[in-house]
Amino acid sequence: MPHNFPQLPLGIGLRDSATFDNFLPDGNELALQALRDDREAMLYLWGPAGSGKTHLLQALCHHAVTRGESLAFLPMGELAPLSHGMLEGLEQQAVIGIDDVQAIAGLPDWEEALFHLYNRVRDAGHRLVVSGTAAPHGLGLSLPDLVTRLGWGPVFRLVALDDAGKRRALQLGARRRGMAIPDEVADYLLRHSPRDMNSLFALLDRLDRASLAAQRKLTIPFVRELIR
Repeated sequence: MPHNFPQLPLGIGLRDSATFDNFLPDGNELALQALRDDREAMLYLWGPAGSGKTHLLQALCHHAVTRGESLAFLPMGELAPLSHGMLEGLEQQAVIGIDDVQAIAGLPDWEEALFHLYNRVRDAGHRLVVSGTAAPHGLGLSLPDLVTRLGWGPVFRLVALDDAGKRRALQLGARRRGMAIPDEVADYLLRHSPRDMNSLFALLDRLDRASLAAQRKLTIPFVRELIR
C-alpha cells in the first residue's frame, strides 16, 4: 500500500527496516508498548542521538500503513528552513510523526504553527508523536504553551544501546535480512565504523547487497574489504 503523505516540498520516505519488530527495546520497553497501543493519542519521545527516536517514529508510520491509515512523517532538521505552512491541514492525517522538534526552537512562526497543530489534532481525534533531544522544558522553546502541548501525553526518555545492545540489534537486523553476523564480525563493525545506529543499519544494508552480489558470508576479511 502506498504511503499517503501530504504534499511536502521534499521527497520524504520511510526506511524499510524501521519497524517495531526490528527495534531492540533494551530499556525502552515502556515507550515501545505505548507506541504500539493505539489508545495513546499523543506521545513525546526524547533522548540522545542513537537512542532510537527516528526508528520508532518511522515504525509508527509503517504500522499505520499496515492498518490502511493516512500518515505524515516530518524530519524537522530538514524542514525547519522551509515554510511552517506545511503543517496546515496535517490534522487530516490519522498518524503524524514529527522528528527532531528541537530544530524549530527559537523560530516563532514554527513554534506557533506546531502549537496550533496540536490543538487541531486533538480536535480531530488523531495521533501525534513528537521526538526531540531533550525533555519539553529543555528544548529552548520560546512559546510556553507549546512546551505544555508537548507534555499533553506520556513523555518517555529513551536510552541508547550499549555495545552489547548494538551487537544484538545488528544481529537482529541481519537475521531479518536473511543474513548471519557472527559476534566477532559485529564487534569488528563496532570498532571500525560509525557507532550510531543509523549509520550501522545503513552499513548493514550495504553488507546485505554486497553479500548477495558476491554470494559470500559475512566474515571479517569480507567486511574489512567492503568498509575500506
